[in-house]
Amino acid sequence: LASAPPSSPPSWVILGSIARVCAADADLPPGADLSLALAPSPRVSLLTVPPRLFPDAPTARNFPAVLAADPSGLLLHANQVRATGPLVTPPPPSTFAIPEPKLISERAFLSLLLHPGGGHRYVVAELRLVVGRDHTYLYCFCSDVSEWVEKVVPRTIPHRLWVPDAVIAHHGRLWWADLSFGLVTCDPFADAPALGYGEAARVLDRYRVVGLSAGKLRFVDMYRNRDPRGALQVGVWTQPDPDATEWTLEHQVSLPDIWADRSYKAAGLPMKIPVLALIHPKDPAVVYFFLKDHLFGVDLRSRSVVECEVYELVAPDRNLVATRFVHAWELPPSLSSSSVDNNERRLKYIIGR
Repeated sequence: LASAPPSSPPSWVILGSIARVCAADADLPPGADLSLALAPSPRVSLLTVPPRLFPDAPTARNFPAVLAADPSGLLLHANQVRATGPLVTPPPPSTFAIPEPKLISERAFLSLLLHPGGGHRYVVAELRLVVGRDHTYLYCFCSDVSEWVEKVVPRTIPHRLWVPDAVIAHHGRLWWADLSFGLVTCDPFADAPALGYGEAARVLDRYRVVGLSAGKLRFVDMYRNRDPRGALQVGVWTQPDPDATEWTLEHQVSLPDIWADRSYKAAGLPMKIPVLALIHPKDPAVVYFFLKDHLFGVDLRSRSVVECEVYELVAPDRNLVATRFVHAWELPPSLSSSSVDNNERRLKYIIGR
């Protein structure tokens, strides 16, 4: 079961979170900082960077990684020579190099937020929650001041070990999601940020995912506790509004019901438990899964497979794949409304290491 090629550029893509390093700068389009061939879902689009942005040989612990992807641009953790300040190319903006974040503890906890008031203001931030302390630390790079700053934030959430699995920009805030615990949110643009907290809908990023779909936060879970037959269920919960503390169950279906559909058999997929990949950014009833060599989408309303193709990622191995290795990227208008060739270089944010 393959998707028909689109007649126009897609409005969103599945973006691999690990970028490919090409052999030489000459392998990129002339004058390009980066290269990206946009592929319609369920194929995976891969970002390509030149050796000058990542001169070391990539390893399992050191590789160029896309940390955030939304219509405002991309946040890429690279390995170029240390920057002394933001480097901005002439308009229209294409690439900014942000100085080395000496205080950052874990690159996976970083994300990018465009100022809700518009313009070109942005912030890159990491929230660090330390067990046993009554305050937390928010490390921010703000485009207004062009440097990293530390903000001390009162801790108003439960004390426990906090390990974010994903960071999402939504409704003028950043949301750090621990899939076994809940979500912590704050506005990094605020002079005195305050934390908000919400429990996850009732562990692993192979069987849970949180993301934006149709403008709302959605939580997808695979579980057994609601079906008397013991069959594995797939459920989608919705946060009704950004200030809500409870989630609403919107879609629910069992894996055996999906396996029994004709579309599943037509796709040639085995009746095995898949790994959650992502939720469709525009249709919260469509969820994507990894299974062996395939990435496929299921419409939970009809219990049918609507897309299925062999996928390609730079890493990891098939048996280690998880939701953190892909992003559902809603493309900026400049990429979704015009030709790919003219827009391969228009990717906005680079962070130095």
